[in-house]
Amino acid sequence: MENQELIQFGLLVKKRRLEQNLSQEQLALSCDLDRTYISSIERGKRNVGLLNIIKIAKALNVEPSQLLTFDGYLNG
Repeated sequence: MENQELIQFGLLVKKRRLEQNLSQEQLALSCDLDRTYISSIERGKRNVGLLNIIKIAKALNVEPSQLLTFDGYLNG
């Protein structure tokens, strides 16, 4: 079962990653996570823990809260 919040989080991660012209592999290496984990996050298949949200945010040079702001980003 898909959860809208997980999908929205994944879309925001992907958006930020693409804005910085990073591949999933590059992002994964930057935050010491596996590329398949990043892929599953971007597809809304993972319920990401707080420490990994912080790692991803640091690798993307954004505040963690910027990855958790969903209002208006995806209507559903």
